[in-house]
Amino acid sequence: MTTTTTSEATPRPVSSKDPTTDKRPGRLLALVLAAQFMALLDIFIVNVAAPTIRTELGASGAGLQLVVAGYTISYAVLLITGARLGSVFGHGRAHLAGLAVFTVASLACGLAMGTGQLIAFRVIQGIGAAVLIPQVLSLIQQHFSGEARVRALGAYAAVLATGAAAGQVVGGVLVSADLFGAGWRPVFLVNVPIGLVLLVLGFRVLPGEPRAGRARRAARARGLDLVGLLMLAAAVVLFTVPLVLGQELGWPAWTWTCLLASMVFFAGFAAYETRLAARGGAPLIALRVLRISGIARAALRILLVMGINAGFLFVMTLHVQGGLGYSALRSGLMFVPTAVAFGAVGLTWRRWPARLQGALAPAGFTLVAVGSAALGFLMREGGDGGAGLYVVFVVIGAGMALGFSPTLTGALANVRPEDAADASGVLVTVTQLGQLIGVAGFGTLYLNRLDTPGAQGSGEALWVCALALSAAAVVGVPAGLVRRRRTTGSRQG
Repeated sequence: MTTTTTSEATPRPVSSKDPTTDKRPGRLLALVLAAQFMALLDIFIVNVAAPTIRTELGASGAGLQLVVAGYTISYAVLLITGARLGSVFGHGRAHLAGLAVFTVASLACGLAMGTGQLIAFRVIQGIGAAVLIPQVLSLIQQHFSGEARVRALGAYAAVLATGAAAGQVVGGVLVSADLFGAGWRPVFLVNVPIGLVLLVLGFRVLPGEPRAGRARRAARARGLDLVGLLMLAAAVVLFTVPLVLGQELGWPAWTWTCLLASMVFFAGFAAYETRLAARGGAPLIALRVLRISGIARAALRILLVMGINAGFLFVMTLHVQGGLGYSALRSGLMFVPTAVAFGAVGLTWRRWPARLQGALAPAGFTLVAVGSAALGFLMREGGDGGAGLYVVFVVIGAGMALGFSPTLTGALANVRPEDAADASGVLVTVTQLGQLIGVAGFGTLYLNRLDTPGAQGSGEALWVCALALSAAAVVGVPAGLVRRRRTTGSRQG
């Protein structure tokens, strides 16, 4: 391994004023991961309920897109700000505040009487998730160390992966069940009792303050960098809105204009933050975090894994529901092997032989590349893929876990507790942007190749898209190999 000091590799855990937090870290982890799972579930659960929402509320195509996308857009825009709020007011308090907003907004969504109301409440849901989710990595960084942190990050990765598949399964179950004749509403209302239970437990388990004393005052003095916040928000909105709505609207000129403008705002944000730091100010993202060894490489690989994962789920859902005519529940259940494989590998890879550790990430991307190509080959003629399809699903899930979990763990190993919020905000934002890019990019490729209706045409479009997924996975292989060569060299030196 590369040479690091003990404090760099395994930052010491931070004590909370609440002694029960430190004595029972497992309770803290279970609580925050349950809340994260609920919030992630909501990104995907609405996709399955969308047709029913459109029928019952009479939503237009654009309105339905905003119902689905309103949550994602506000969530992506405010993730880094949510992470900063955790540093200012305490990660435990910020987590509970985000959870409370999310729970109340879920109730409002379930009671919405029109499309406009539902869109507005979905945006508020996304705001709550943006405050809630970044605190999870920060709390793990601050309350776990050594092997305990590795296990906690493995559980975090498993929740991240299973949330997508579970959202489609749970959505299919709830919509099909039509509980009390409520149609689509239970997909939102189910969050309310869960959220209330988590809030009650959270007040007893979660820490109420950041690191006490001087560190807390320094974090509050740092502030929120409102100019940087507005510039970053504009950049992310200009980037995410066309990605979310572009395919539905046929990629009009304004979508491309927005994408170009987002690049300008991102560049302006980077320049402003650099100048602010040089003047001794407090930028939204501490620039030293971006210079931490492995963070940039990890961001690229996480972007790739999440893009491939989201593209795979989205395109396969379109194919099996639209091309093969599967029900929402059946299509959701198809992804269970992928989620199980991701979770199992994500929780156990650290126990594998030490000589294999350096090769795990490139091996993972290789498995995803091979599995994606095999997926397209099996289904290219419009068939169901047979039993071999589920073997491929396991291979893809295991490969994505190997590409993601060791990458995340390695990136956070050198992050100091005081930088946990910045690192969490960056990596969680990259995760979300990867999902948006995956859905937009691979979804557009699939839909543009869908020349012939039915299973045959869909299978051919899937084959092309699967090759693109495979090519994207190949991009992730060299980064892992580069790191492995450097690690080997440092050992020899």
